[in-house]
Amino acid sequence: MPATTSTTTPNTLRHRLWRIAKRAFYFLFVFHLCYVILLRWVDPPITITQLTNWVQGNGLKRDYVDHSKISAQAMLAVMASEDQLFHEHSGFLWDRIRQALKHNERRPDKLRGGSTISQQTAKNVFLWQGRSYIRKGLEFYFTFLIELFWGKERIMEVYLNVIEMGRGIFGIEAAARHYFNKPASRLSRQEASMIAAILPSPKRYKIKPLSGYVAARARFIQTQMSYLAPVPEIRALLRSGAPGTY
Repeated sequence: MPATTSTTTPNTLRHRLWRIAKRAFYFLFVFHLCYVILLRWVDPPITITQLTNWVQGNGLKRDYVDHSKISAQAMLAVMASEDQLFHEHSGFLWDRIRQALKHNERRPDKLRGGSTISQQTAKNVFLWQGRSYIRKGLEFYFTFLIELFWGKERIMEVYLNVIEMGRGIFGIEAAARHYFNKPASRLSRQEASMIAAILPSPKRYKIKPLSGYVAARARFIQTQMSYLAPVPEIRALLRSGAPGTY
């Protein structure tokens, strides 16, 4: 009886590869979804941006703290500076995104961002820095997830713990100790506004020594803080933080 030989047709091979790809996609989907939900209570172990900065020789100073140990002044300052509608939107400000896209088409040499605090949190926790369409698409996806599973208080807490606030300085606690020799819970209105003023480009703008641009922007942020502070939804969010000082 002649020996039988097994042959793999192209269709069979494609079918196997497709099954493997589907299983891999399913595994990755379940894994990252569980990871997003886990971070509702657990701090991110490290981010791509933090790791990249450390590899590049910029150092890595960070110290995650609970929202109750973050000055309410810091929360208010970043909302006044970065996202004054944080308490209202569901992760996106579509008008601001469209305006940023139009501006960037006209001025590709001077790009403008349209990201909310929620988008910035998603980018800094799960993704990398850059402006590719792939990264932006993933940013939208993760923003939707954290708005769904975390809520505003947790998003603000993680945002203030992971974003870069100076060369190799990540999070409000490390920034407060580096710039003002105090914990984040004791930041004053003026100090919080100065930290918020450097967020658009924390490696470029300086608090020590204080640049004229940062000083002027900090005064503008303090004015905006005065407008936002009486809003009931914002007052409710700020109650989760430490009082800080004035």
